[in-house]
Amino acid sequence: MEAVFENQGGVARSISDAPPAHYTLKIQLFSLLVNTSGQKYESAEFEAGGYKWKLALYPNGNKSKNVKDHLSLYLAMSNTSSLRLGWEVYAVFRFFLLDQNKDNYLVVQDAMLKEKRFHGLKLEWGIDQFLPLKAFNDASNGYLVEDTCVFGAEVFVVKERITGKGECLSMIKDPLSIKHVWRIDNFSKDTECHESKLFIAGDQKWKIQLYPKGRRHGSGSHLSLYLAMADPTTLSPASKIYAEFTLRILDQVQARHIAGKGNYWFSTTSNQETGWARFFSSSYFNQPGNGLLVKDVCLVEAEVTVHGIASAL
Repeated sequence: MEAVFENQGGVARSISDAPPAHYTLKIQLFSLLVNTSGQKYESAEFEAGGYKWKLALYPNGNKSKNVKDHLSLYLAMSNTSSLRLGWEVYAVFRFFLLDQNKDNYLVVQDAMLKEKRFHGLKLEWGIDQFLPLKAFNDASNGYLVEDTCVFGAEVFVVKERITGKGECLSMIKDPLSIKHVWRIDNFSKDTECHESKLFIAGDQKWKIQLYPKGRRHGSGSHLSLYLAMADPTTLSPASKIYAEFTLRILDQVQARHIAGKGNYWFSTTSNQETGWARFFSSSYFNQPGNGLLVKDVCLVEAEVTVHGIASAL
């Protein structure tokens, strides 16, 4: 952003007749902030145009932008999860820094007063090289007096727009494979479906479902076995989870387990479970001596690896 600097007795008004939101950040013992806060300090939230915002200050410069020997200052949208899909917010803003010696402000703004477009992929705009540290630390300039300084911003929301739908796919590097063993006691009791307790894999909740009398096209002849999302309401609407999984019925005698492997895009809307309606035949399962059902106990294992999560922008 090309910036223009000016000194004046008060902060300038917005380009609109409507008053902008004005937020002030006063920092005492600034030297301690530089030494202890790390690379970035974020202000509390403030409201402008019905939206939440924060100031983000890098007292040693924004290292991700290779900034050296300068302060970096940005305006960032906050708390955007409740906004409608495809949102865009256009805002005009300016930063200021108080000259405590002259009691006026150094104002920094876009040279053309150009509005900036904030959206799901761009939540932050600002000045990488807001002010040289040499000038900021020079007591004669009045920006840092008795280790105290005052930053601020004026924000005016020009317009908003809904552009449509979009999604963000986040793949997981080196994902963990989680195993969960489920012991079903009293397997022969009359029930349509056995459900396991919830377990966690890839920060998501899962459960195993076993239909002893079969389901769908396996009804009456096969056991049906499924992996299901346990609580899809914890995810944002239209989210999807890509997972590889293996479901096993464990042979408790000779360890000749029966397994099915698959991969699937689980969805918060329609695709919340997957598996096999005809996992294997009921007649084979009930044969004595095959180790699948011992003293009316059946052991089921799920191995789940979450590779990616897609969510709406």
